[in-house]
Amino acid sequence: MVAGVPVPEVVVDGSTSDALERPFMVVRYIDGETIARRILRDDVFSHVRSTFVGDVAAALARLHAMPTDVVAGLDSSDQLTMYDKLLCDLDQPHPAFELVIRWLQEHRPMTARRTIVHGDFRLGNLLVDENGLRAVLDWELAHIGDPMEDLGWLCVRAWRFGSRRPVAGVADYDELFDAYESESGVRPDPEVVRWWEVFGTLRWGVICIMQMTAHMTGMTRSHELAAIGRRVCETEYDAFKLLEGRW
Repeated sequence: MVAGVPVPEVVVDGSTSDALERPFMVVRYIDGETIARRILRDDVFSHVRSTFVGDVAAALARLHAMPTDVVAGLDSSDQLTMYDKLLCDLDQPHPAFELVIRWLQEHRPMTARRTIVHGDFRLGNLLVDENGLRAVLDWELAHIGDPMEDLGWLCVRAWRFGSRRPVAGVADYDELFDAYESESGVRPDPEVVRWWEVFGTLRWGVICIMQMTAHMTGMTRSHELAAIGRRVCETEYDAFKLLEGRW
């Protein structure tokens, strides 16, 4: 637990070690489940689904309350500019995403809050057991930005894993907003969260292109990365549905 956020304890920090080819770390084992299909459907996690929104809202509220200088070296680049450039650098025609980027640029919300953002807060990176949230995992995308980015990413359709409920497949928007306000004292603006959900959908689409390209160019040969390429058109569809207000 760090500042009230459940995380695995770091046992060995190998960030500056030359013992292996790459930097590494060893964390203490925590028993639990991360597979979304099981969390969303198995009877053993029925209680988790009923407390999920409160658990994640508490974790996010505590994370967003931490001083931004508590962790050195966090990137504070503009996320939309970053992913616009990544898409351009891939040099592949994706007019649907270009239209989404234009919409995002024209509807960018104004925000005064700048906090630590987890950057990948979703099912798959949340470890639970039958009693609730045990740990938040995968912090490599943490950065400084608008805290509503984490809420929008949690609601991206890809992370509902087949469920129609928008918040990680287990809850509705107002439930998340109520829980976050209760924990943080800040009421999320639905339109701001929607903007970040649209951005998150774009972002996932760009990531899918990047992962597919890594396979196609031989950088990382992987059946999984190749298969992710099919998700690009799904993400374009999701983004257009969001812009129509239909998700």
